[in-house]
Amino acid sequence: MKKEKIVLTYGTFDMFHIGHLNLLNRLKRLGDKLIVAVSTDEFNSIKGKKTLIPFEQRALIVQNIKCVDMVISEKKWEQKIDDIKKYNVDIFAMGDDWQGKFDFLKDYCEVIYLPRTQNISTTELKKELNKYLGISDE
Repeated sequence: MKKEKIVLTYGTFDMFHIGHLNLLNRLKRLGDKLIVAVSTDEFNSIKGKKTLIPFEQRALIVQNIKCVDMVISEKKWEQKIDDIKKYNVDIFAMGDDWQGKFDFLKDYCEVIYLPRTQNISTTELKKELNKYLGISDE
């Protein structure tokens, strides 16, 4: 019997949009099982990021996407190696804006960087929302 191929990715998934969905669908096609680690609010705070949607809601949204098999929480940068070992991950994959940043994981599994959906990003959506609301980006 062949071992199922497990894919792991990480992200904040704030203001879920078509770029997120496209990326998750492409990640799922790389293997048999897709595990998504969603950043907690506390971890985002450490990274200097402020989310609009609370962790529990972001995780629930991602968990209910057809291509996602499991959601775990991302609480710290250093957990990736432990997660790869714990879940027997074959492929660690991220968007190509992270190109090279996770190459150290190649000692544990295959590392793949996929192109992002053009002309869509959460950062840009937040900027547009702030403009609409008359809030300065500074």
